Amino acid sequence: MIFKVYYQESKTEVPVRENTKTLYMEGENEREIREKLQGKDINIELVQLLEGAYLEYEKQSENFKIQENV
Repeated sequence: MIFKVYYQESKTEVPVRENTKTLYMEGENEREIREKLQGKDINIELVQLLEGAYLEYEKQSENFKIQENV
């Protein structure tokens, strides 16, 4: 399954919508994605499952690239 992760680049800053970044990852479930990102200095806002038409829409984005090594 493919997930879209919304995050802030620093855990110490207050989340601001305009500074939210995204990345795409492959995993079995949300827990696995969060475990993969656990050692990173990022503030995860949301992990969202992409499937069906929404996944196809995201694949058309120029920013769509599944992160292998985070």
